[in-house]
Amino acid sequence: MIQQAEESKSLEPKKEYFIGFDSDGSVFDSMEIKHQECFCPAFINIYNLQGVAKIAREVWNFVNLYSKSRGINRFQAVLRATDLLKSRKELNERHLLCPDTNELRAWIERETKLSEASLSLEVRRNSHPHLRQALSWSREVSIAIRKIVRNIPPYPIVPEILNRASGKADLMVVSQTPGADLKREWVEYDIVKYVRLIAGQERGTKSEQLRFASVGKYDKNKILMIGDAPGDLAAAQANGVLFYPIIPGAEEKSWKRFSDEGLERFFTGKFSGNFSDNLLADFDAALPENTPW
Repeated sequence: MIQQAEESKSLEPKKEYFIGFDSDGSVFDSMEIKHQECFCPAFINIYNLQGVAKIAREVWNFVNLYSKSRGINRFQAVLRATDLLKSRKELNERHLLCPDTNELRAWIERETKLSEASLSLEVRRNSHPHLRQALSWSREVSIAIRKIVRNIPPYPIVPEILNRASGKADLMVVSQTPGADLKREWVEYDIVKYVRLIAGQERGTKSEQLRFASVGKYDKNKILMIGDAPGDLAAAQANGVLFYPIIPGAEEKSWKRFSDEGLERFFTGKFSGNFSDNLLADFDAALPENTPW
């Protein structure tokens, strides 16, 4: 992991501009299938939530798809989902215990690289059953993704945007998806040729990835992060760089506006101000903060 971080730090600019692209839900329409068919079924299975499967699915989807926590790291998602499950009366009514995630929480609080590989190393040192449970869940998710997630091309206009953008900007994938999955997906559709680096969860948080690869190497008004989740915006804000939202539910419209207007505004220094402010207002309104129950 240290070597991977150093690779990001050593990435030298070849162009005047830098653009970081989130992958799941931004470049690829893959959030729904991954969470509905891979993450959530494994969550119900490994955490023994069969008796409240409908409630567990509602909670999981709210956390990961339909709220401001959309796009968070997979292990943080388990914590958030189990915390919300505790507020559901159905568990008490059916005499079911909410999963115990205290050991996972402690690991998350002290670990800087929240990846399956990091958790595997932790389990070798501390074979607590709840850590082993989290690792089993993550592995089941990864197996399901490799088995199920295919035939999902990028949003139609994205390859053309990548081609245009790469003429003036160094491009990078900034993601919390495992790096191997990212590489497979970007290679499958022949768009890996446009990016200088693919950064997955093994390379730290999105904020760290952006900082290591771009900050101090490009003017900050020439660095742009593109993503569909509040965590992508937070990463941009933490580094003082620009952000373009891919609004959930309006992804193709968002990409068309970026192609028609946003990319040129970025390259000509006209991105900040009313254009950016209006985009951020629309983005903020797209996802709720509070649960509907």
